[in-house]
Amino acid sequence: MRRLLVTGGCGFIGSNLIAYLSSRTKWRFRVFDNESLGKRHKILDLDVEFLEGDVRDLDALSSSLKDVDTVVHLAADTRVLESIKNPQYNFDNNVVGTFNLLMCMRAWGVKHLVHASTGGAILGGATPPVHEKMVANPMSPYGASKLAAEGYCSAFGGAYGFQTTTLRFSNVYGPRSFHKGSVVAHFFKRIIGGKDLIVYGDGSQIRDYVYVEDLCDGIWRAIESGKSGVYQLGTGRPTPLSELIEKIKQTVGGAYPVGIRYEDFRPGEVRRTWCDITKAQRELEYQPRTSLEEGLRKTWSWFQSTY
Repeated sequence: MRRLLVTGGCGFIGSNLIAYLSSRTKWRFRVFDNESLGKRHKILDLDVEFLEGDVRDLDALSSSLKDVDTVVHLAADTRVLESIKNPQYNFDNNVVGTFNLLMCMRAWGVKHLVHASTGGAILGGATPPVHEKMVANPMSPYGASKLAAEGYCSAFGGAYGFQTTTLRFSNVYGPRSFHKGSVVAHFFKRIIGGKDLIVYGDGSQIRDYVYVEDLCDGIWRAIESGKSGVYQLGTGRPTPLSELIEKIKQTVGGAYPVGIRYEDFRPGEVRRTWCDITKAQRELEYQPRTSLEEGLRKTWSWFQSTY
């Protein structure tokens, strides 16, 4: 029976992924997490083995790989603005942490890795839709760290025969996003708290919003595919922030007034990005099915039942 190690498995995507795979497979799941953001009590409803540890700690990380067949590497510092304030912390978690994982996998003879990355931050101000053949041009330390991690995954594939699949996620939203600072989760939490939404800029920013269950299906397909390489996972549909806000207003209804406060654009953030998912559709048979309206309804329902 396959044993899957999920680093950062207490977090938003990790907890959703384990729930998704548990309903479709007989795999065993081990979570390795330092609980800096996601907490173990958030996955008590899931049948997992939990190991507390940090990817910067080689000994703890090594012990998590015993009897593991496949690793899904989600542990990372994903905060763009925090990476600008503290690039060393971001580097240590994303670059050193990924290198540590690869070294431990090599020591244990584990050669199957699915690595979570990002498209927009790596490619910077590239004209969208972004795709896998574009030249990287990171605009923040976060983007640079994920690009470096991608490079090491590719190098271990070439040098040591690893099967490494790098998935560049677009903006993911959905249930279990309890600690997320990403826009949909952040906006819903502010609405429930009776606070105005803060828009940095004029609302013209464009993103590709993918529902977490569709993303988890893409990760599953990547695990099963046996393919190495880089793949964009999103919807391929551009959505301006102003349009997202209108759909959020429709979702929450009149019982929750939505006020908006505008502030200046923030440095290091990409203004317009969405992805071309043609390669993932062709090679992984990936096909996101959840509309933004449906995904927002499901996410809002979860927030209402939780907060």
